[in-house]
Amino acid sequence: MRAHQIMTRDVITVRPDTTIEQAAKLMLHNHISGLPVTNAYGELVGVVSESDFLRRSEIGTGRKRPTWLQFLLGPGRAATDFVRERGRRVEDVMTQNVITVAEETPLDELVRLMEKNDIKRLPVMRGKTPVGIVTRSNLLQAVASMAREIPDPTADDDHIRGRIIREVNIADWRPIGFEVTVRGGVVHLHGLITTDRARQAAIVGAENTAGVREVHDHLCFVDSYSGFYVESPEDIKAAGRGQ
Repeated sequence: MRAHQIMTRDVITVRPDTTIEQAAKLMLHNHISGLPVTNAYGELVGVVSESDFLRRSEIGTGRKRPTWLQFLLGPGRAATDFVRERGRRVEDVMTQNVITVAEETPLDELVRLMEKNDIKRLPVMRGKTPVGIVTRSNLLQAVASMAREIPDPTADDDHIRGRIIREVNIADWRPIGFEVTVRGGVVHLHGLITTDRARQAAIVGAENTAGVREVHDHLCFVDSYSGFYVESPEDIKAAGRGQ
């Protein structure tokens, strides 16, 4: 999937001279946390978000730095803080160096950019004009929509078993003596693990295989130093030993 397939198209924007109060009301009314800022030609010039309103003199949350730190930072930084805390227009507080993406940007690149830059939204551009915006909510919706996809016609028991074995056996954490049985889409995992994280990973790998209806865990834990051996929690519970 790509940016244009999940982006919000009806993007609400503001101008640089929009007042802080108007921008805040727009966010609240539309239940959004950020707004692209465009000039008179519709070109993107910045982004304003809820985080830009955290340090404001109106609510008494302006920065209070020690004198020695103000000296180190210099008058330029103090002036910048003053504008951001007391400015009346969006252009006073907006982020100008905006990270953007193209319509054909793949989802993995969107996620990489969000994680690397610790941002929640990415304007989607066609030239200099924003045509949409991708937020973390859009990505969440994409994940949820995967459950409604058309089932894989080759997802019979033999294919399921083969896919799980291939997926798990190439991993560094693969269980020792890993075996899989499948009947009617119900998967049973067998083998030895030396960490419970490997148990979780194997179960997730099975659950994400097309056609799987249920996953049953029979992976036994063994301590690589002492040889201490424990059956899976599911098997212990089934045997009535977990009471």
